[in-house]
Amino acid sequence: MSELDSSVTTLKGVGEALALKLARLKIENVADLLFHLPLRYQDRTRITPIATLRSGHEAVVEGEVAAADVVRGRRRSLLVRLRDGSGILSLRFFHFSPAQQQQFRAGVRVRAFGEARAGATGLEIYHPEYRLIGANEPPVEDHLTPIYPTTEGLHQARLRALIDQAMVMLEANPETLPDGIPDALRQRFDLPPLRECLSTLHHPPPDSDADALSEGMHPATRRLAMEELLAHQLSLREVRLRIQTDGAPQLPSGRGLKTRFLAQLPFSLTAAQRRVLDEISHDLARPAPMLRLVQGDVGSGKTVVAAMSALTAIAGDCQAAIMAPTELLAEQHYRSFRDWFAPLDIEVAWLSGKLKGKARLDTKAAIADGRVRMIVGTHAIFQDDVHFQRLGLAIIDEQHRFGVHQRLALREKGEAGGLTPHQLVMTATPIPRTLAMSAYADLDVSVIDELPPGRTPVTTAVVPDERRPDVISRIRNACAEGRQAYWVCTLIEESETLTCQAAEVTRDELVEALPDLAIGLVHGRMKASDKAEVMDAFKSGELDLLVATTVIEVGVDVPNASLMIIENPERLGLSQLHQLRGRVGRGSTESFCVLLYHPPLSDTSRQRLSVMRETTDGFRIAERDLQIRGPGEVLGTRQTGLAQMKIADLERDADLLPRITPLADALLNTQPDASKLLIRRWLGEEAGRYGQV
Repeated sequence: MSELDSSVTTLKGVGEALALKLARLKIENVADLLFHLPLRYQDRTRITPIATLRSGHEAVVEGEVAAADVVRGRRRSLLVRLRDGSGILSLRFFHFSPAQQQQFRAGVRVRAFGEARAGATGLEIYHPEYRLIGANEPPVEDHLTPIYPTTEGLHQARLRALIDQAMVMLEANPETLPDGIPDALRQRFDLPPLRECLSTLHHPPPDSDADALSEGMHPATRRLAMEELLAHQLSLREVRLRIQTDGAPQLPSGRGLKTRFLAQLPFSLTAAQRRVLDEISHDLARPAPMLRLVQGDVGSGKTVVAAMSALTAIAGDCQAAIMAPTELLAEQHYRSFRDWFAPLDIEVAWLSGKLKGKARLDTKAAIADGRVRMIVGTHAIFQDDVHFQRLGLAIIDEQHRFGVHQRLALREKGEAGGLTPHQLVMTATPIPRTLAMSAYADLDVSVIDELPPGRTPVTTAVVPDERRPDVISRIRNACAEGRQAYWVCTLIEESETLTCQAAEVTRDELVEALPDLAIGLVHGRMKASDKAEVMDAFKSGELDLLVATTVIEVGVDVPNASLMIIENPERLGLSQLHQLRGRVGRGSTESFCVLLYHPPLSDTSRQRLSVMRETTDGFRIAERDLQIRGPGEVLGTRQTGLAQMKIADLERDADLLPRITPLADALLNTQPDASKLLIRRWLGEEAGRYGQV
């Protein structure tokens, strides 16, 4: 272990109490101090003549004390008048001691730093940092002064002194911090050396661009951001390599079972679905676990692809499980699979957190002894008390709602039965290619880029809410023609209760305004059985209008619904709006989506709603969402790893992402051992949570 890996308590002046404060900043060893970067910088490298000071500017001033008096105003204060030959400045202290007052005798020279502000005596600096100086006083700082993120009871000066100790240790023994990226690759990717970057960031030369440093755009910061992004991608690749060293069941094509399945469908597969199924079949036939992400726009037929893949596992005498993030989506999948698989004499089990008592015990027993081959559920499938007999394929829908560890937990479910299951991950939220390369580096990616024939593009209108009566009239006319409609309610507050209340109020208002229509309500706080009953009534045409919260975002398929109203769409991201809009346009009838917004709109909201009006292409929408909101928002905070960076910022550093994959490829080809060093440096204990290093 190098001295940089040793505890901070090995540093001079660090006892148990200070170590606890440092731990709150996630600083536990000496190396952690090196990577604790400043938030901003102060320029204390030159003395500013008092006459040139400007209000609001920070500066170092030096002069002699002309007078020092305790003055009484609204608050008692010590006022020190400082002159340097160019002008006079006041230093004001509201908290001071008699001894401090005695320091400021007339004629004593003082050097002070702080922000000049307009005050009662002209320009003043409140509570400056200062020291008394003699004739042989050393010069001012020779570098910009860093201001670090800190915590209660830990002052900047103390933190700077500790980081300086760590830098001295590094300079004395440079080999204790290997660069991690070989010189040839650094030159190829135009990256400065690591130690040079750390020196620049902790002690920037006086002529450094302070704004670029503070904004994270300096080449030194960008090098560290690139290295951190690289470490995260390498960690995901390590997950992949580790999983793929395990054995997996080699599954036959299951052609006979799949032929019977296709014969009962009222439609033919698209060329894109067939292509993706070929890619999946190729993976399933191999003895290494499949790790594949299937992206497909709303309505492109991912569920059928999942069903065909599950049949391959079942034909190979294995179990298949599909997990969805919400009860509603899981219920939709359960019904689809149950209806599709019943003619094939394949039983489908349902498992969710709401399944209780004997029904739950019976289902778990049937899964454990292999009596059921197809299991559909929510995250309840992950729970410790659920055991599979022979899990061959794990399907995860709406991957962006889950993290890497949850995928690994499902993998472990299979391993308990002596197998590592194949993994098929699906999302209807298209992810821009550069982001997918970084966020899903452990997965192969397939894209269903074709909609089934007969689908009519949805026309989108953006309407202010003062035209609400016109929108209600539009619903009346559509339902009079035998069509059905959705009305989606959203709220700013992150409160499901309030959103549900808003939906109930809206339902009551619409019942009053449209007395001739049958109107239903569905929201996240309803019992699963009640939601299912309302959804069945809407599907069967008993209801004309369904008022809902965003629980209907995914998984609801009612071809006769041709009109959707989304209230307050400015509160949602583009991907969520696109998902909601995908609930209409599922039949051959011309369909419409009305975005009923509350003015005034912010620039970002106006851009989002314009994109919705201009295109129905989910991949174009995803690219625009990336430009407007940034990668962190597009991926969501649940996406493990990329959303929890120390230095890299996905929005600021988005332009680095396309360079990460080729850099990772080159590093693994030339110096594979370096990946472990980088993963440990940037992820530390987090790496262990993925089963790495």
